[in-house]
Amino acid sequence: MELALIDFEAPLEQQAAMMASACETVGFFQLPLSVVPRHIVDDAWTAAAAFFALPEEEKRQIEFPEQGYPYGYSPFRFETLAKSLDDGSPSGPDLKESLSVGPDCGHPSGGADTADSNSETSDPIHSDQAWIRSPSLWPERPAGLRAAWTAYYQALAQVAEQLMTVMAVALELAPTYFDSLIDQPITSMRALHYPAINAAEDAVDSNSLRAGAHSDYGTLTILRTDDVSGLQIQQPDGTWNDITPRADTFVVNLGDSIAQWTNDRWRSTVHRVAVTDTAPRQSFAFFHMANWDASIECLPTCRVDGEPPHHEPVQAGPWLMRKFTSTVT
Repeated sequence: MELALIDFEAPLEQQAAMMASACETVGFFQLPLSVVPRHIVDDAWTAAAAFFALPEEEKRQIEFPEQGYPYGYSPFRFETLAKSLDDGSPSGPDLKESLSVGPDCGHPSGGADTADSNSETSDPIHSDQAWIRSPSLWPERPAGLRAAWTAYYQALAQVAEQLMTVMAVALELAPTYFDSLIDQPITSMRALHYPAINAAEDAVDSNSLRAGAHSDYGTLTILRTDDVSGLQIQQPDGTWNDITPRADTFVVNLGDSIAQWTNDRWRSTVHRVAVTDTAPRQSFAFFHMANWDASIECLPTCRVDGEPPHHEPVQAGPWLMRKFTSTVT
């Protein structure tokens, strides 16, 4: 399945029209990899691959220090993403390992780095944001990983802001509508490695998944993948479609916050990584989130003919916390 490609060089109205169509029908689209300078993309990708190539005992030096801690190294089979759907379906641990970092990577428009150091919300110890503002755990090796990932995080934060502007226009809102809701985002970033699979050694059967079925929780996810297949999206009838892997684009998908804001007019599509290829696979996900205290409730332009909201209003941060902690094996 090929996804629509959004061109930032096109007129804003054209971008908005393409986005609206993709978000209403699929919930996924693509961006050219060139929206981020290539050396920034490559440096972050190469550093991630070097980290995953380290011995297991070295990677575990920055393993989650306690159950529910949001950042650090997650070993193979540690996480079960399918649990986040809370639909009672049988699910096994995901066949992947990962390294996650949080908002302390920095954000060009603000965030924890530029918040008033004397304010309650900027002090993780005395704030309800303590969980999401937990320090990222950085490995000693490979050298340069932290700098490369910080540059990548900041570049994608700018891309996400631009996408939110296009979304506002597509939803018939002012281009700046979302600005005050994403100026201190609780965005995280995660590199994922899916080791080569040996069906016998890894106890893989027809129900095994590299990443279980789930929807993402925030506003949008910007994903880079390699050319190994496996990413699938679920259609309304329950069938699964393969996304054609392309190493020259970013795959972007909507999260639950956008679905709730739009009263399900736009889709937060359930997706998974299936075992369609036993070769090793790597991906890099940037999970853009609104501010911790942003209210996620039906937008004024998304209530058609007096249709009631489909969802109760929620705060972005507590919502994320509940969803994340449900996935820990």
